[in-house]
This record gives sequence, structure tokens and C-alpha cells, in this order.
Amino acid sequence: MTGLGIDLGSRQTKFAACDDDRLLWLKTFDTIPFYKQYGSMQDGKLVLDFAAMGILSAEELAATSLVVTGYGRNTLDLAGGRVIPEIQAHVAGAKFQTGLGTFTLLDMGGQDSKVVRVEDGILVDFAMNDKCAASSGRYLENMAKVLDISIEEMSRHYRNPVPLDATCGIFGESELIGKIIEGHSLETLCAGVNKTLIKRVAPMLRRFPQDIIVLTGGVAKSPAFFELLREATGADIRIPEQPQHNGAIGCARVAGA
Repeated sequence: MTGLGIDLGSRQTKFAACDDDRLLWLKTFDTIPFYKQYGSMQDGKLVLDFAAMGILSAEELAATSLVVTGYGRNTLDLAGGRVIPEIQAHVAGAKFQTGLGTFTLLDMGGQDSKVVRVEDGILVDFAMNDKCAASSGRYLENMAKVLDISIEEMSRHYRNPVPLDATCGIFGESELIGKIIEGHSLETLCAGVNKTLIKRVAPMLRRFPQDIIVLTGGVAKSPAFFELLREATGADIRIPEQPQHNGAIGCARVAGA
């Protein structure tokens, strides 16, 4: 039976399908348009129109096991699906994508960040920051808007970072504007923004061994964050082939088990 994993993220809804040990396909939708176009509530459960999405026919859906996680899992009970915690999903995805049994997972999502320790394939401990978006991809997006650049441009710079100390995303915008007025270069401002993410996840990372860090989530695609993380930790940092779909892939693996 095919396993279908769904990660109901704050910014994107991600799908992954697995069959035995093979990853079959991945799909991504922006969250709000996705719910408007393909979702409905029936008897208190979220019902998805898989046929309209072009993902599964009615016959294929009947032969598919569904597992869901993500930002929306606690408020949206998916009809026909089993809900699992995000930590479980991301650990399963990281193990499948890297083949590792012992590592520290750092997931930098759209609105939160997670650090998980896995030893011999078993989840040992974890820490989460879901109270403030200042340690997430949303923070980078907001700072890029302040600087009037793309997130891709923001993610290129890590050298000579301008010191930024605000611990709140909103106050961080004000502080960044002040640094712009002081005349700092765009490159050093971008580096400063990227360095603040390291400052915010460092207290969580210090709780766990940093032999191998598996980096997932959208921020994993930032070359600047990768370089700054390696510089700060000295760890062997691994980025899976599909870092943004890691949670959905983990769900698919659990579904197909």
C-alpha cells in the first residue's frame, strides 16, 4: 500500500508519497489558496479533494494510507488520515533521507524551529521555539522586505555581519531600519540578519551533542545560514535532498510502515 504524507504547514501544504523504500513524488501548495480551493469541513473534519488536486483518484485513495502532521494538525482533523506529532514526522523523514541513526536534527520552519536528538534511531530529547517567529523563515522574509530584496539575495551573505540584538521579530525590524540609516552596506546587513537566526537557535542547540546536525526546513536552502551554522558549531552539517518536504516524507514513511 502506498503511504501518503501531508504536512499542513503555516506557509505551505506539502505532500509526499512513498512505496516501500521509494519516494514516488512530492507536491507543494500555498496554504491559504490550498484550503480555499481543495478543502471543506464536513462533520468537523477537513475533507480534501484529492482528485481536483490531481494527486489521487477515488480508487487510488481507497488503497492509500494517509498520515498528517504540521502547523494545522491540532485544529484540522483530516478525514481518513492519522495525525502524528511534528517531531515524529521530522525524525522519520530525516532518518529516511540521510540513512543516519545518530544525529541532532535542526528544523527551521516557517513559524517555528525545532531541535531533536536521535541516537541509534531513537528520539532521545527535543526542544522547540514556537512562541516567536523571530527564529523562523518568516523572520527572514520580513527582514528581506525591509531591505527591499528577495529572500534569495538575503541568503547569499554571511561575512562581516552587522550586530543585531533585538530578540523580537517586530523590534528587529526597527533595529534593522536604524542600521540602514547608519549607512551599513546591504551585504553586511543581510549577514547580520542571518547571524541573528544562529543566535536564536544556539541556546537550544547547546542542549544536545553537535556531532552531526541534519538541517531541514526552508531555511536549509540558505547558503548563508549553512555557513554561519557550521562556523558556530563546528559540526558536520547534512542537508537532505528535500529539506522542505522532510515532514511530509516522514509522514509518508510512517503511513507506509
